[in-house]
Amino acid sequence: MKLAALLAASAASLLAVPAIAQDNRDTTKDFNGPYIAIGGGGTLQGSDRGETLVFDTNRDGTYGDTVNTAAGANAFSPGFCNGAATGTANLGCRNDKDGPEYFGRLGYDRRMGNFVLGAVIEGGRSVARDSVSGFSTTPASYTMSREADYQANARLRAGYTPGGGALFYVTGGGAYAKLDNRFTTTNGANSFADNGRTNAWGYTAGGGAEIMVTNHIAIGLEYLYTDVKDKDYVVNVGAGTAAPTNPFLLNGGGTDIQRSDPHFRTHSVRGTLSFRF
Repeated sequence: MKLAALLAASAASLLAVPAIAQDNRDTTKDFNGPYIAIGGGGTLQGSDRGETLVFDTNRDGTYGDTVNTAAGANAFSPGFCNGAATGTANLGCRNDKDGPEYFGRLGYDRRMGNFVLGAVIEGGRSVARDSVSGFSTTPASYTMSREADYQANARLRAGYTPGGGALFYVTGGGAYAKLDNRFTTTNGANSFADNGRTNAWGYTAGGGAEIMVTNHIAIGLEYLYTDVKDKDYVVNVGAGTAAPTNPFLLNGGGTDIQRSDPHFRTHSVRGTLSFRF
């Protein structure tokens, strides 16, 4: 619903731009050649249903072990939830965080009649955050969160321009993100160490429209879906001040924790302002 509302509002803004008379311009030259662009908008991070924390209790590199108490009970029987924990027991989680984004772009288009083929290199940042939490019987909460310090992509795009002045296109390509991972817990007994920032690779795809408002300036509206994958972020749980019977220590002195879903997925709706040479 949030995405639909944002798309509708953005489309209304673009359509509200006054029509520019094309009679005095040679529209056959539109959308042909190099350009630079800036833009901004909103990034939506939907809740990833069913995500959990996964454990490697003997640190053999294989996740999916159960963290058991000394009595053999599942120490994480209260369960997991999508988002950041709101308490120490299984009291629920806050929704993942949406936020603004901004970016810069270099591009080149080749127009062939009414068809346009192009390439885009883009870099920028958004503040959307994706979290997952687990709850132990201690009770204690454990939350992993990630957001992109910066993102970049290289895309192709293909479009159609009905006589010049406006371009409608689809786009897709490879994507990269430098992820800022964070771990928080209310467990004050064990020690916790993580590897912080990690690299994530994946793809992005979407579509949009552009309108030439002068011979050199265009405004646009674009939607992108981005999916990058990070399997490197790990939290290492140590002894700290905990007793040897601590559930994290029973199978060899420590436990590693990861997220069950390595994918960081976002939806972006953005406006663009381009200058064409």
